[in-house]
Amino acid sequence: MEISLANAGKRYRLDWIFRGLNYTFRSGERYAVLGPNGSGKSTLLKVLSGHLSLSKGAIAFQNGGRQVPEEKVFQQISYAAPYIELIEEFTLEESLKFHARLRPLLPGMTPARLYELLELPRARTKEIRFFSSGMKQRLKLALAVCSDTPALLLDEPTTNLDLNAISWYQNLVREYAGDRLVILASNDPVDAAFCGVHLNILDYKQAV
Repeated sequence: MEISLANAGKRYRLDWIFRGLNYTFRSGERYAVLGPNGSGKSTLLKVLSGHLSLSKGAIAFQNGGRQVPEEKVFQQISYAAPYIELIEEFTLEESLKFHARLRPLLPGMTPARLYELLELPRARTKEIRFFSSGMKQRLKLALAVCSDTPALLLDEPTTNLDLNAISWYQNLVREYAGDRLVILASNDPVDAAFCGVHLNILDYKQAV
């Protein structure tokens, strides 16, 4: 999987969030987009996922050397972020089964195996609306990381996680991210520790 940006820029009204961004993200590498709160990291991830369009420049998605049509980009990308909503009326078991019907899981992965990975005992029949913020974040991360997509985008992945849950998340990525394209956005160096390439969003705010 490759996501290429050419002279890419995004602005809201007269404020450029980023500008003059020329970069290609490739499978097999793990990228961290760093910067302070409000600097535009989440906006860039939404562009890279196809959820937001650019104000300037171009973006291209390729998988296996073939162009991915714009309307099919969502099938290639898994996305976890604190602001993504879950269906809170579902129980945990229902949520896992529903997700598996919408999106294929990694080979050998099943809803039952996902439940084991979550390490949330006695939560199988609990409705998501009764979950703590940390439990919800665990679920979002597990669903994204364990979906069979060539690209994985993680926005502020350790938000609402305690120290034990952060260790759980790090093991989850280590075990199941594989050689996929992984792009992470965070202002916490702990989040980016496993990423080989670090990009600072502030480097792409200059006037061009």
